Amino acid sequence: MEGTRLIPRTPSAYAYPLLIKQLLHTPLLYAPDEEIVYRELVRHTYRDFYARINRLASALTSLGVRPGDTVAVLDWDSHRYLECFYAVPMLGAVLHTVNIRLSPEQILFTMNHAEDTVVLAHQDFLPLLEGIASKLETVQTFILLLDDSERPPTSLPLTAEYEEMLKRADDSFDFPDFEEDTQATVFYTTGTTGDPKGVYFSHRQLVLHTLAAGMMLGCFREPRFQSGDVYMPITPMFHVHAWGIPYVATLLGVKQVYPGLYEAGKLLKLIEKEKVTFSHCVPTLLHMILSDPMASKVDLNGWKVNIGGSALSKGLARAAMERGVKLIAGYGMSETCPILTAALLKPFMLDWDIERRLDVQRKAGFPIPLVDLRVVDETGDPLPRDGSSAGEIVVRSPWLTQGYFKEPQKSEELWRGGWLHTGDIATIDQEGYVQITDRLKDVIKSGGEWISSLEIESLMSQHEAVSEVAVVGINDERWGERPIAVVVPKLGSKARASEEDLRAFLDKFVNEGLISKWSVPDRIYLVNEIPKTSVGKMDKKEVKKQFEKK
Repeated sequence: MEGTRLIPRTPSAYAYPLLIKQLLHTPLLYAPDEEIVYRELVRHTYRDFYARINRLASALTSLGVRPGDTVAVLDWDSHRYLECFYAVPMLGAVLHTVNIRLSPEQILFTMNHAEDTVVLAHQDFLPLLEGIASKLETVQTFILLLDDSERPPTSLPLTAEYEEMLKRADDSFDFPDFEEDTQATVFYTTGTTGDPKGVYFSHRQLVLHTLAAGMMLGCFREPRFQSGDVYMPITPMFHVHAWGIPYVATLLGVKQVYPGLYEAGKLLKLIEKEKVTFSHCVPTLLHMILSDPMASKVDLNGWKVNIGGSALSKGLARAAMERGVKLIAGYGMSETCPILTAALLKPFMLDWDIERRLDVQRKAGFPIPLVDLRVVDETGDPLPRDGSSAGEIVVRSPWLTQGYFKEPQKSEELWRGGWLHTGDIATIDQEGYVQITDRLKDVIKSGGEWISSLEIESLMSQHEAVSEVAVVGINDERWGERPIAVVVPKLGSKARASEEDLRAFLDKFVNEGLISKWSVPDRIYLVNEIPKTSVGKMDKKEVKKQFEKK
């Protein structure tokens, strides 16, 4: 801008780049002997962790990995994955966190699209890779990630086994400086149609996201994430860097516990044995854990859980809080690195009763530092913060993906008008709390009126016989769309979960004026399970497909 003055720069001054390697200075001094745990198999210190990062970088370099190359990882949540979070981008290479829950055809597409050259694969994914290996266009090297002592038979041309490779490598590596806008990661997000889309992030973006997320989670009022916590992710590390929290955890020097494949019983055992105090997951995984028979035998009091990915129903929130779980709802998306908001209570709210606090903590929350978030109408004009004016969330912050990888037209659509368009419908109240009312693609338009599927789901979740519920819009010749509900009854509940009982339950909210009679689902189906997406969210697209013809 005209009239502004750039700071003078001394020729000998060091222009400090915001690189992922800089996140390691503090924990190596503050907590060099703190533990990093993988299931019951591995337990080592931060000092060991740093040596292993150096060894991994040395080994990858000896295999020919150069700045700009892409290294793919197919693994469960592990200490190895955490090492790749650092070593690969610290080389100047790009880390591709492969979504292992996509179909083989989609995984093949993402690996070719990302131009992977080296693949680090857990033994469980060798059969998958064997099926697509002949169609991989750029992969030159396969490295085995082994939990067991014996190598499984495979037709893949394995170059090395991870641990053996690290033992042979040098534990001292001179990580270079480079531009902070250098690409660090890429991963793929699925939409309703077409191939998965690649989103990518730079060193600068990941460092700033780490600092802002750490400030929001650690500096505001409870529940906090601080250096004395024990951290265990229950969000896949392939999905938006496990929401970026492993970077925050490492910066803080906390004890970290990586659970491998998610199984409710094993997760609960790790929570109990390792004294886990902070986790994050989507609501369906929290539901899975709380519904497991072992949950009643494990003390969950004080366990802090950051919930995101989809709306937190009031029924699930109440069930968690009754067990002493401290919930922190938040909001973000793959394209936003991902954290944009967190539903932390303001000081004057701490003395509120549980129901009032629950209403706030179930919201998406208010923007974390450095996030400029607005709700706008169809013309792009900001809507008032009155808690009732609903529009699309648009956002700016330093860590938003700058586009979709090799997709310039879709990138311009994402960033139209200079704001990243989320596709989420929300309101903002006078206190600044964002309340997601629906996705643009999920909101139900019936007879010219908008019906929020999230609102109906939250109300139905409060019925004591409801375990899970999904509400979707089904095509209707007269009204365009009409809502239906798909319900998983709660095992062992004394209350009935018939369509008649659930409809009567919703009628109470109609009589209280909380919803209109028009919003009540036309049909309520009782099912054994609701389809889930690759990251554990309810797959409404699949629900709609299954029930469209009924």
